Amino acid sequence: MNVKVLSQALSTVAVILFLAVTVSLLPSDKWFIRTVDLVREPLTYFAGLLLIAALFVKSSARWWTVAALIGVTVINLWRMWPYHPVAQANLALNNESAAAQHCFTALSANVKVENKGYGRMVEQIRRYDPDLLFLMETDQHWINELEPVLAEYPQGYRHPQPEAFGLAFASRLEVVKSTIVENTHRDTPTLYATLSMEDGSTIEFIGLHPKPPLPGWNTELRDENIVNAGIQTPDRLPDAFVMGDFNDVPWSRTTTKFRQQGGWRDPRIGRGAFPTFPSDWLFVGWPLDHIMVKGGLEVVSFEILPENGSDHRAVWAKLCANPGR
Repeated sequence: MNVKVLSQALSTVAVILFLAVTVSLLPSDKWFIRTVDLVREPLTYFAGLLLIAALFVKSSARWWTVAALIGVTVINLWRMWPYHPVAQANLALNNESAAAQHCFTALSANVKVENKGYGRMVEQIRRYDPDLLFLMETDQHWINELEPVLAEYPQGYRHPQPEAFGLAFASRLEVVKSTIVENTHRDTPTLYATLSMEDGSTIEFIGLHPKPPLPGWNTELRDENIVNAGIQTPDRLPDAFVMGDFNDVPWSRTTTKFRQQGGWRDPRIGRGAFPTFPSDWLFVGWPLDHIMVKGGLEVVSFEILPENGSDHRAVWAKLCANPGR
């Protein structure tokens, strides 16, 4: 490829990227605009590589190309800023007073309905042995395969669906009540559970898995589902936590609104993106699977777990109730 063609190609791609990230700042629910939020991190890496190449390709448009690529990088870094390790943390991990509190562990995983690696998922659940387990994309076959593990928990809820939006919930904490709510779409259930701690205090759990932005499918209902889940808990308890595959990144307008309006605290803030998808390409991946807390709950530790056969990594956390917070 000659220098002129390479220069033109770089300039064209730079302009397309700059237009895409600029348009993505508009308050729109169009799927092709909202999808840019999902790829900001890999787009930043890509723009950085093109920027290096543009510096060495001499042409009359070189500096316009460089300026456009710098613009792409700056806009993306600005949008993702809270999720850089140098940003201020939203909550403190490794709380020294955790031993005196009422603590429990929780694990959420999107098993991927087409995935047949049942044994790997069972092995991971047994290895981390969470007190609360929330699984997504569970059809009846998955429920059958996981039943030996689910049966080890004194309380649980199975909600299989033939497509990709079944749920399974199991808990060693006393479940005072649980319910499935269709906040927006049929077949996109949100699970709410009120849990009782050892000291008799209660907390609420939200298990969330809305549909992703897809070609031809705008995000208005997905966005409504995410935001509603955080501000309309059945018992309106001050202490709550949410886990699940949001099909959305934490820096998006929607998840930011969810966090801010609901008073949620995100352990990722000030620590990094902690991508969970795709499970074998995390270096260019997306943080789609979340855990957040509010009220007197604290996250003592938080991990993205090793691969388990799914296209998502599971999220594990240790949480402690701290009513006096």
